[in-house]
Amino acid sequence: MPRTRWGVAWRGLLAFVLVVGCAAGATATAGLLKIAQVVKVISIQKPIRSHEITMPSPKQPQTLLLIGVDHRYGEGHAPGNTDTMMLVRVDDRSSTINALSIPRDLAVDIPGVGMSKINAAYSSGGPTLLIKTLKADVFPDLKVNQLLLVDFASFANLINAIGCVYGQVDHRYYNRNVGTIATDYSGIDIQPGYQRLCGGSGAGLGGATSALAFVRFRHNDNDFVREARQQDFLRWAKEGFSSDALLSNQTQLLNDFGRDVQTSAALHTTRGLLELFDLAINANGSTLRSIPFPYGGSVSLGGEDAVSFSEADAEAAYRKFMTPTVAASGGAATVATPTPPATGKRRGHRRAHAYVPPAGMTADPGDGNSQAAHLGRPGLPVYYPKYIPSSYAYCFSFTGNCDIGYEPASAYAASYPRHYEITGTDGRRYPSYVMTLNQTSTVGLYATVQGTTWRGAGHAAGPPILRKPSAKRYVNGRLLYEYSQGGALALVAWQTGHAVYWISNNLENTIPNNEMVAMAASFTRAG
Repeated sequence: MPRTRWGVAWRGLLAFVLVVGCAAGATATAGLLKIAQVVKVISIQKPIRSHEITMPSPKQPQTLLLIGVDHRYGEGHAPGNTDTMMLVRVDDRSSTINALSIPRDLAVDIPGVGMSKINAAYSSGGPTLLIKTLKADVFPDLKVNQLLLVDFASFANLINAIGCVYGQVDHRYYNRNVGTIATDYSGIDIQPGYQRLCGGSGAGLGGATSALAFVRFRHNDNDFVREARQQDFLRWAKEGFSSDALLSNQTQLLNDFGRDVQTSAALHTTRGLLELFDLAINANGSTLRSIPFPYGGSVSLGGEDAVSFSEADAEAAYRKFMTPTVAASGGAATVATPTPPATGKRRGHRRAHAYVPPAGMTADPGDGNSQAAHLGRPGLPVYYPKYIPSSYAYCFSFTGNCDIGYEPASAYAASYPRHYEITGTDGRRYPSYVMTLNQTSTVGLYATVQGTTWRGAGHAAGPPILRKPSAKRYVNGRLLYEYSQGGALALVAWQTGHAVYWISNNLENTIPNNEMVAMAASFTRAG
């Protein structure tokens, strides 16, 4: 059966975060007039009412439930089928906005229905039965304050409205549906590397090279990886745009949101929006933290595969979701550059010891130099990490070790490694390259080595992904820029006078922090 459903609830979250950011900035500058405009736009859609939705207390954190369905609630005879369910926690005391995705195939005991997949709760009784099921069988302490519901809508137009999103594509994404069982899913054609992802236009709106194709892809990996990819894209979108940039596109954003998203009745009122937007203003600098749902394994329900879970693990995940993240002293915006280490050139000073990587790393200069040779002349000095995690290996187009298998080798001919140009926010084209590392023991996990002449780590004019380092420190005589997500290093960068280089963790950020630092600290010039 073709895999054509989209992660629509996630797209609704993207729309909501962007619109909240826009409206929050407007609230601070234009007051109730802008809130009234937002209420008017949201009221295009019929409000969703349910006695299972709890009105939030004034100035308190809020929990949002986002649901993706195949048609709008209240249209037709059935509520529709759920595609994605996600809880979002907005808390102005937290340095993160927490998100917890709920597997649609989760095996639960639905009140009045019995054991079934959780997506049957929505199709049987709409939002009310879904929330009741979550409270009865998964998260007993859950209180849903706001509900957002999204059908298959104009994600591509939304991405274009905000001027596209810069993101780190972790590997080659390719499928051309030629009618075979193996290719019977949506087309995609995106090369690896840091790049600008847009919505497409005309006949190519939402097409194979678009941001939509990237975020909705869920073939040849698993739900963990897909959810992580969506969370990363959401983070890139949020971090890549200032309040001024969002305000300049506010009309289009508000119209898209009003057309594509149905909300609970509270968000159709000035008071309800003010309460949420007040939180959004104070949480404006927060990063996004993904809390993984604790999968327990596969079970059979009526002959179909479902996902099991333990109540204790679900409770622990919910506690993480509800707990505010305490920011480390000296947040990303005020990170100071550490003092360079002593050079050891003074008389009598002992020579510095050679850098020693942590256990679990392998020296692989042979493959690093081979990658550089296959790049040819990319237009900038080529550096590779001398040390890589022992469970990873470089992807090579000429060996096909990272190809899917049933796709033509020509689709990967210039992918592993790849040299290309990035179009920057200033419109200039910057010579760049990317090397891809594959975790050989797990499907769908790739790390990347990126180089580009688009410099500016820690500065607004640089690549958006590098603008807000969590910390800086010297390792092996190099100033490293560290970018943390929920305690895990998602990226570590190093800059020279000519270019900037970085290591990106896999989508699930499972490479340990010390190994991420070790790779960046061991950058070696090819030759």
